[in-house]
Amino acid sequence: MTANLENMAGLRRTHYCGELGADLLGREVVIMGWVQYRRDHGGLVFIDLRDRTGLVQAVFNPEEDEITHRKSHDVRAEYVLALRGLVRPRPADMVNPNLATGGVEVFIRELRVLNMAQTPPFVVDDHSEANENVRLRYRYLDLRRPAVLKNFVLRHRVAKLTRDYFAGLGFLEVETPVLTKSTPEGARDYLVPSRLNQGTFYALPQSPQLFKQLLMVAGLDRYCQIVKCFRDEDLRADRQPEFTQVDLEMSFVGQDEIMEILEGYMAEVWKGALGLELDRPFPRLTYEDALRRFGTDRPDLRYGLEIVDLSKTLAGCQAKVFAESLARGGCIRAIRAPGAAAFSRKQLDDLVDFAIEAGAKGLAWIKLADENWQGPLVKFLAEGEKAALAEALGAVSGDVIFFGADAPAVVASVLGQVRTRLAQELNLVAEGDFKFTWVTDFPMFEFDAQARRFAAVHHPFTAPREADLEFLAGDPGRVLAQAYDLVLNGHEIGGGSIRIHRPDVQAAVFQVLGLEPAEAREKFGFLLDALAYGAPPHGGCAFGLDRLTMLLAGATSLRDVIAFPKTQKATCPLTEAPSPVSPGQLMELSLKLDPRGKK
Repeated sequence: MTANLENMAGLRRTHYCGELGADLLGREVVIMGWVQYRRDHGGLVFIDLRDRTGLVQAVFNPEEDEITHRKSHDVRAEYVLALRGLVRPRPADMVNPNLATGGVEVFIRELRVLNMAQTPPFVVDDHSEANENVRLRYRYLDLRRPAVLKNFVLRHRVAKLTRDYFAGLGFLEVETPVLTKSTPEGARDYLVPSRLNQGTFYALPQSPQLFKQLLMVAGLDRYCQIVKCFRDEDLRADRQPEFTQVDLEMSFVGQDEIMEILEGYMAEVWKGALGLELDRPFPRLTYEDALRRFGTDRPDLRYGLEIVDLSKTLAGCQAKVFAESLARGGCIRAIRAPGAAAFSRKQLDDLVDFAIEAGAKGLAWIKLADENWQGPLVKFLAEGEKAALAEALGAVSGDVIFFGADAPAVVASVLGQVRTRLAQELNLVAEGDFKFTWVTDFPMFEFDAQARRFAAVHHPFTAPREADLEFLAGDPGRVLAQAYDLVLNGHEIGGGSIRIHRPDVQAAVFQVLGLEPAEAREKFGFLLDALAYGAPPHGGCAFGLDRLTMLLAGATSLRDVIAFPKTQKATCPLTEAPSPVSPGQLMELSLKLDPRGKK
């Protein structure tokens, strides 16, 4: 089968397929790539040749070159070809306005088959309906598809814009270790056994957090790195076990200066990647306001549907669900859904079921009409309460009001999810719309009832607000952090904080977290030592490059912008990783598998 294959000897590519246009008419060109389609019109044979830049039509005419015409009959989809020929204009009635090269074609004088191809498991084009598992199993074929390839062209552009922007501001790119110490930073570590130091383990970094702080202690002043990170956690569409961060840190800066630099970074990326100018400065929300108004600390601001507190407005309402909630110290909040009175009863029932699945006991609603309000709560509302309710929400005829009554945290979570569902059903989300917001003033700690101790909301190296230092010892639940997240369209794309640079403050935070001095030294001794040698005030941020690219590309999954991603079970269909290793490898590492854990 390979006897008929040829090589490239004496032939050098002059152009990429997607570069051919009217400026090359009459020129001889050499192009190389894969066969997209082959069409035999009884005399002329047409082959669409594809490379990473695009596709161009090649023509084989027996009257011009009988040998190449005869050879073209043996060519099949995904064969690898080298073609030499003349660029000519297409006939006026054959111009393809949907193709960048649609005004020209190449009349072939020489054809070389550089490699054959088996029939692929799916058609390698943008209309393929192959399921994701098949596409990931043959990812090298999937990556040939223009719709997939363009995401990686975009990712390359974002990475270059990133490096250029931060280098222009004096940041140094420094690589940090991949094999490091296991430290308690939230998610599970991926552990790597050491052969030379048997019985001990490295950990793959969840982030370069501690190292970038050490770089600030070292006086590098401004650091940036595009870096791989690893977290052994449950996966979903926008989460992978290994992911890429744009990681940065700065010395002698405050929160406002960091946020200003990062807004400039976003503006540079959006202009360079999409040609869009962003409005700055970005709006800011405190964590408390974000939960109260949108039910989440990752609010999507592309639409309204704000949550309104009605606890005072309906304090005298006789509805049992409201009265009982307020008596338990809960709240009453609501969302106005404009035009939702057109919803069918099934749509309303589905929303109620959705709210229950989200953690609510139910979801009360009222349809507004000019003279006839409908819903199970209407009979409990006095006319004055109706008027106050409509005024508080700005509700008008044709709207539906959805109510949540429970503990504030439950109501926020449920109505936040209902808000997102309503936006989808009401078609309020505009494609290509980008709404940024900062979320600030996060709680420093949250109480873990199961462990019966406080845990860090971000990480234990986040600095508390200066005004709250006095509460660390006696009332840590009151302390707010100098932390900030950048949210885009309901996705957290970056997060950071001012770091602790004083040893006494770090020790106090460890104490709140239940880390005794000996344990803190065992886990973080190298950091504590560094802080004692003149650490400057510093802070930084990390952006998810995968997630950033996903949003820029309009994709729905991180797997669409990672060349060789894992599935939601953290497996690689292409390489079949993870996989067993030989007993010899285990013996070298002094490891033994527990047969009770074997599936």
